[in-house]
Amino acid sequence: MKASLLFLCCSIALLAQSAGFSERDPHYRLQPEDKVEVQYRYTPEYNALASVQPDGYVSMPLIGEVKLSGLTLEEAAAAIRQKAGQRLNDPEVMVLLREYVKPFFTVAGEVARPGRIEIHGQVTLVEAIALSGGFKDSAHRTQVLLLRKSAQDMAEVKIYDLRKLMSPSGIREDVALKAGDMLVIPRNAISKIEPYVRLSEAGLYALATKFL
Repeated sequence: MKASLLFLCCSIALLAQSAGFSERDPHYRLQPEDKVEVQYRYTPEYNALASVQPDGYVSMPLIGEVKLSGLTLEEAAAAIRQKAGQRLNDPEVMVLLREYVKPFFTVAGEVARPGRIEIHGQVTLVEAIALSGGFKDSAHRTQVLLLRKSAQDMAEVKIYDLRKLMSPSGIREDVALKAGDMLVIPRNAISKIEPYVRLSEAGLYALATKFL
């Protein structure tokens, strides 16, 4: 009985460790503006360098368009291989990442310099406001929105009181940003905000404009 219980505990611990490693070290997934090189082992005349378009597709010789956004390099190779297989006999395909979009967050609304800001190390909400030039006088500082993509078509929306976070007592509650986050600093108070919102085809930016 004790041996079985010990084995069960060890198994659970190993599964937890595996899950943790999986979350900490995920494979890179392609996104718009990335550039990939597609290589065919036996038909190099079809090799191509392609950019992932805003809609997630790439356009290449032989196969035309195929959607690669959100896929790992291995999954992208499989998608291209499947489509190329309609024209070629059992093609061998390799996808290489040549250029990628550097991690960034976006600040929109009532700040001096709205736009994308590259992430170098850890950046918090308060630091993000400083990097974007600070609040305008018209900013509603007690209701800053953090939009974070939580699924393929959903975004989580959280509200922060930046006036509180910027105080000596509140600075310890400052929140670290993640790549792809968007901060929205509205001009007016927003009466009702759902914790999760469905994304449009245009993504977080289109969603953010609803709060401005």
